Amino acid sequence: MVTITFALGSIAAIFFLYTVSLMVYNVYFHPLSKYPGPKMASATILWYMYSLGSGKHHEHCDALHQKYGKVVRIGPDQLSFISAQAYKEIYGHRPGRVEMTKDPRFYGVLAKENLIATNVPDHARMRKLLAHAFSDRALREQESLMSKYIDALVTGLLKYAHEGKPVDLVSWYNFATFDIIGDLAFGEPFGSLETSNLHPWVQMLFDGIKGGALMRCSRYWPSLSKVLYSLVSRKLMAKRNAHQSLSSEKVQRRLELGSERVDFTTYILRHNDEKGMTPWEIEVNASLLIIAGSETTATLLSGCTYLLLRNPQALSKLTQEVRSAFQSEQEITIASVSRLEYLLAVLEESFRLYPPAPTGLPRLVPDGGEVIDGAFVPAQTAVRISQFAASRSSQNFLDPLTFRPERWIEGSKNANDQLAVVQPFSMGPRNCLGKNLAYAELKLIVARMIWRFDLTMDESSKDWMDQCTYNLWEKPELKVRLHDRV
Repeated sequence: MVTITFALGSIAAIFFLYTVSLMVYNVYFHPLSKYPGPKMASATILWYMYSLGSGKHHEHCDALHQKYGKVVRIGPDQLSFISAQAYKEIYGHRPGRVEMTKDPRFYGVLAKENLIATNVPDHARMRKLLAHAFSDRALREQESLMSKYIDALVTGLLKYAHEGKPVDLVSWYNFATFDIIGDLAFGEPFGSLETSNLHPWVQMLFDGIKGGALMRCSRYWPSLSKVLYSLVSRKLMAKRNAHQSLSSEKVQRRLELGSERVDFTTYILRHNDEKGMTPWEIEVNASLLIIAGSETTATLLSGCTYLLLRNPQALSKLTQEVRSAFQSEQEITIASVSRLEYLLAVLEESFRLYPPAPTGLPRLVPDGGEVIDGAFVPAQTAVRISQFAASRSSQNFLDPLTFRPERWIEGSKNANDQLAVVQPFSMGPRNCLGKNLAYAELKLIVARMIWRFDLTMDESSKDWMDQCTYNLWEKPELKVRLHDRV
């Protein structure tokens, strides 16, 4: 008995000494020890895991950058940057140099399957095919489809306007964007605008956000990851299988329609030669396009609406621009809204203060290391731009917490504002393909809302932007009262 007790005690002591020694090494002798940051974050990955899982990682990084400056160590092998130069060096094109790969601990299994983070050859092959679906020609062909759902959005909101009841615009923006992108990706809408409810396929996405964040955290501690997967794998797999089954059914129905119908799949099928995409790749990328092209758009619409209602002067200026430009809703088109300078500035400023991806997307420094923003960073370090922190830093912007669309307009810009640090669609070879589609959708919806309705914030939503983020924002209801001015 004594022998067993002694053995167990010895093992515990050795483990304790090893852990302490590793923490001391990480803080004082690790190649990243020269970078500033909290000692606990430098010592152990547990701080980073806690920060991610708490939903407040964006606020933690913001506070750290306010304290330590433009680069902060947020984990033993993790660095966070906030400068425009670092953004370019991490995510931009790298002629003659190896691309910084996406950190598999953050992205998980999906990193191997879809356009977001597949390997370079497969990414180039998929992107070439999908690029046709986001061309200027495709955008013109898709306009009538978008307009149909925006009409339905306005019609649905008129009920609340006429009854004088506050409406949750987060939900209605989601209804519209998911119906639009669902029709473009799967060839059929989710029916959300018609039923005023999220489709089960969409609801599964939202239901899995927190669970997905928990699993992401666990991947930074493999033994913990195995335990969590064993505890929740059955439930998670059941949901994932149900989601994949719905996706497969939708993709199969769309493929049966062929290439005559104008949507994303049309362009894939028209150019799908021997180097094209398999049915499985079409399926997983259709699901990706829906998530990337709907939730993020609805998020920005919600944030933009809130920021306008909290800043009456900006709302008044935008209202004047929109209503003086159009005599009727029918005049609001992709071509006509592209001429509204202040509308674009409002969207850019909304992206700055309420970025749809606030916490940053980590990349791994390749072998040999890299110089980022003037400092050498060793290989296999996970680096990212913390977009929320970068956008609110006084190092990048004058009065960073002030909603000032004018900072994006020529003649009104401040020379010290580092506008290039705001990259909601990223940059480089893996930037978002749907940027033009997103801007068109955003401009059309905001212009239609401002033209048709007078909007007033409900008192219950005055602190709406106090939110958690689990890679995506956990948005509460945005209650707004609408007055139909027609």
